[in-house]
Amino acid sequence: MLDVEISRRAGAFSLDVAFAAPAGVTAVVGRSGAGKSTLVAAVAGLARPDEGHIDLDGTVLFDSGAGVNLPVRKRRIGVVFQESRLFPHLSVRSNLLFGRRRRRDAAAPAFDQVVETLGVGHLLSRRPRSLSGGERQRVAIGRALLSGPRALLFDEPLAALDAERKAEILPFLEALIQEVSLPVLYVTHALEEARRLARGLIVLEGGRIVAAGAIEETIAAAGLASAGDRLLDGVTVEATIAERDERYGLTGLALGGHRVWVPGLIGAPGDPARLRFLARDVAIALDPPQRSSVRNVLSGVVRGVKRGDGPYASVSVDVGGAVLRAEITRRAAAELDLAPGRVVYALVKSVAVSRA
Repeated sequence: MLDVEISRRAGAFSLDVAFAAPAGVTAVVGRSGAGKSTLVAAVAGLARPDEGHIDLDGTVLFDSGAGVNLPVRKRRIGVVFQESRLFPHLSVRSNLLFGRRRRRDAAAPAFDQVVETLGVGHLLSRRPRSLSGGERQRVAIGRALLSGPRALLFDEPLAALDAERKAEILPFLEALIQEVSLPVLYVTHALEEARRLARGLIVLEGGRIVAAGAIEETIAAAGLASAGDRLLDGVTVEATIAERDERYGLTGLALGGHRVWVPGLIGAPGDPARLRFLARDVAIALDPPQRSSVRNVLSGVVRGVKRGDGPYASVSVDVGGAVLRAEITRRAAAELDLAPGRVVYALVKSVAVSRA
């Protein structure tokens, strides 16, 4: 557990936050100047708070009252920045081993395991200048992990990459996160990155936390699904693999008392899985359809309807504890007389459901 309660003033700006981040990924989002990088610097030991405390698994990293301020090297926190910050004169292998050479820790993961997870085995003899941006970031992540950290901080690690490089590195990040059991703070401007990687979310504004909690509930509470994000708006939910249809190449997952079918044969019965439903792919009906190609017909209850000034309306539907979001027109919402408490059916084609 990473426990943070600090304040820091820098000119006209002040950071004043308090939160606890358990093992797993907690995303930190906010506009430029909200205080995200200041927070990372304070936790890492690169900037000293004016007041408060920072504790990591019972070890005090900073306490203004007790006069404790551990230096960076003693905090055992791995940090990955926008720029990889690799040593240009060292090979990939030497860069990866740099942190481990200085801190021999039995808790650090095996070198071969990290190399395999991040897919950098074929790069070990090369120098950073010959790597792509995505490859450099993978090496930087590996170096941070091999140092035997008790927590990881990612300060917008994909912000400097183009869309192709981001798509290249995200699967490696997902695999890494599934294998470690550490508190991870992941700072990003990209809401879709946060949704894909994190379970919890902190929203910063003007140096203050304006919303925090489970990721989808916090996104909704903070009103982050703006018109600009409309085509990517949706939810990520937790499900369990229930059965596999070998004949048709489908997997059935248990979600809130319903069966959700997705393309492909994934995992084994009992395995957990995260599913992504885009709001644009969810339709609403008052009656279950007859003789339809739609495989996922999920009965539920309307929890909320948001109507903006434009042509769209956002409808939240509780399907047995999992809340999906549907984007429909305001006209459709009016004609269906949608309101909280109304029993409806959320319709989702199998081909529209993706693993998150």
